[in-house]
Amino acid sequence: MRRSSAQGVMFGQAVANVAGISNSDLECMDILYLEGRVTAGRLAEVTGLTTGAITGVVDRLEKAGYVRRERDASDRRKVFISVVPEKAAEIGKFYVPMQQAMEKVWSGYTDDELRLLLRFANDGYRGVLEATQALKGVIDTPPEKRASLKMKPPLR
Repeated sequence: MRRSSAQGVMFGQAVANVAGISNSDLECMDILYLEGRVTAGRLAEVTGLTTGAITGVVDRLEKAGYVRRERDASDRRKVFISVVPEKAAEIGKFYVPMQQAMEKVWSGYTDDELRLLLRFANDGYRGVLEATQALKGVIDTPPEKRASLKMKPPLR
């Protein structure tokens, strides 16, 4: 799992390089794509970044043409961020070989095995979210008080 995760990060970095954006901006764009049209506050919430950092991300992605800001028709003070579909498709083409490779892998599994793997992936995602929240608790704790926090060692 660690090797696959690390390779996914490296693949994403290569895509980001080709797209001319940073890997973290690409990941934010992917989260935005999955979330749909959201406010900067919501994007900050799901990424764990500050609203100030999100402003920088959105500024860079907007300048590169990958996202756009849209005012809410009923409340002009509210601004939504959305992915520009045509630009997302440009990036998406770089993922086609990976998608094809994964479809080849998945074709070797039964429906029951795929359901188990999907459950594993979803449970793993929830575990990563939980671990991220715990780490944020450490980050939000002043350095002088961090030593008293009880962190479990990793499983081997």
